[in-house]
Amino acid sequence: MRVLLINTSERMGGAAIACGRLMEALKNNGIKAKMLVRDKQTDQITVVALEHNWTLVWKFVWERVCIWSANRFKKNHLFAVDIANTGTDITSLPEFQQADVIHLHWINQGMLSLNNLNKIFASGKPVVWTMHDMWPFTGICHYAGQCERYRQQCHHCPFIYGGGGKDDLSARVFAQKRKAYEGHHITFVACSQWLERQARNSMLLKGQTIMSIPNAINTNLFKPHDKMAARQKCGLPEDMRLVLFGSVKITDPRKGVKYLVESCRLLAGKHPELKEKLGIVAFGNQSEQLADMLPFKVFALDFVTNEHKLVDIYNAVDIYVTPSLEDNLPNTIMEAMACGTPCVGFNVGGIPEMIDHLHNGYVARYQSAEDFANGMYWTLTDPGYQSLCEEASRKAVTHYSEHVIAKKFIDLYNKVTGKNA
Repeated sequence: MRVLLINTSERMGGAAIACGRLMEALKNNGIKAKMLVRDKQTDQITVVALEHNWTLVWKFVWERVCIWSANRFKKNHLFAVDIANTGTDITSLPEFQQADVIHLHWINQGMLSLNNLNKIFASGKPVVWTMHDMWPFTGICHYAGQCERYRQQCHHCPFIYGGGGKDDLSARVFAQKRKAYEGHHITFVACSQWLERQARNSMLLKGQTIMSIPNAINTNLFKPHDKMAARQKCGLPEDMRLVLFGSVKITDPRKGVKYLVESCRLLAGKHPELKEKLGIVAFGNQSEQLADMLPFKVFALDFVTNEHKLVDIYNAVDIYVTPSLEDNLPNTIMEAMACGTPCVGFNVGGIPEMIDHLHNGYVARYQSAEDFANGMYWTLTDPGYQSLCEEASRKAVTHYSEHVIAKKFIDLYNKVTGKNA
């Protein structure tokens, strides 16, 4: 069986990483899988890039210009929404023609337009679409926040300056998506049960097949190692308790850095003895900014893409924290757990599906800096800490390992192609 996975980027962003890991998992389980991307970052031969020319750049820019114009020339939320008005027709490519299954992932920012998607659906090839956020079933946003208009019909979009209107950009794109999906059977796969529930509520996906299959991770690579050896490799102190926080962009409000700051201040105030014993390791763009915001010593690292280095970092720390306010199924939690590192996160999105409260980590009340601080302290001081580590690793192996996830997708591919009918 030949499967073509499609994503805007090969390595940049959580969806790209998840897509690439799935490709490797499929190949390791007997599937001829290739990945088609707009932006290629490695020399991997099974990753095929669109032919690069000035039109690809112009398509990306033109989409932003249209959003900027609809937003009354304000920069607010310029990259929080996508309208898929430009893209590339891939149906004539040999990789598309040869594929038995087309597996879409994150295809925004000029990769595929709604017209391109319509041609893919009309090709007759079975289409599976892994949803890494809410965009496939909303008008224009990737995360709807408190807005629920996507359940019936997007309009008065909170991501448009002034609140949009009855026939705003979100309403028009919603209608275009409905027309593109109409008459075609698409299998939508959510990475988390939370996202599956949101998808089932949208009128856009009414009558479509919707299911949940988590992302895969290589548990032969992401696994527990000696903590002190890992700290030496990372240049981190051996005599401190270390808390890890990471994001592509540390200051992204959606990642909840303000709750991390407040939680650390509460922790330092309630347990002043930790001020000299606890350190915060932060990896991501602008991570050095945390040094002036936190009451603990900060060890700032750049954004890390090398997976072997990531394994060392996860193994070097005592816990991983993610105060994210909106998230699907974070790769970082999966990576940390696979390395035997307990996690602390808010009760939001797919996070409580990953962290089993008081079993392999701590799930804090949503947007409660106080409970988040309690979770950090409990995890660091729990007498059964070693058991937390073992359970975290066990959860990753049993639920997210390549073999487990590849089998789920192979069964799905066989079903949509009629090979096990």
